[in-house]
Amino acid sequence: MEAHAYNVDLKWISDRKGEISSTELQTKIEVATPPQFPKGIEGIWSPEHLFTAAVNSCFMTTFLSIAENSRLEFTSFSCDGSGILDQVEGKFLMTEIKLKPVLKITNEKDLEKAERILQKSEAACLISNSINAKVILETSINFD
Repeated sequence: MEAHAYNVDLKWISDRKGEISSTELQTKIEVATPPQFPKGIEGIWSPEHLFTAAVNSCFMTTFLSIAENSRLEFTSFSCDGSGILDQVEGKFLMTEIKLKPVLKITNEKDLEKAERILQKSEAACLISNSINAKVILETSINFD
């Protein structure tokens, strides 16, 4: 696979708020400083939310690909993600991303296979592999 570029444009709107968009996409996302910082704004996506979302959504798309290639039958997948911002040696860093995938499989005999696929998905996630934050996976697998 050749290298790819993903273009994101940013436009400042006012105060601590801006808007991201891409000529490759149809939607725009309002972004702002999170409320934990001075002049932060509640209710708007922050870089910290987007960082956590990038890891979580990459984990999902990686899982979907590996599950398909492994012929894992499942009826639902969801994943709660939590990003931890902390101060380390005087710098703010996203130090940890906790992912809590919930997977419902169709056959109980696939329980171990499903767990392996979830673990493999986290290990193969290109965003997780591109960051310094520790990624913690807490899986939950159920069956119909």
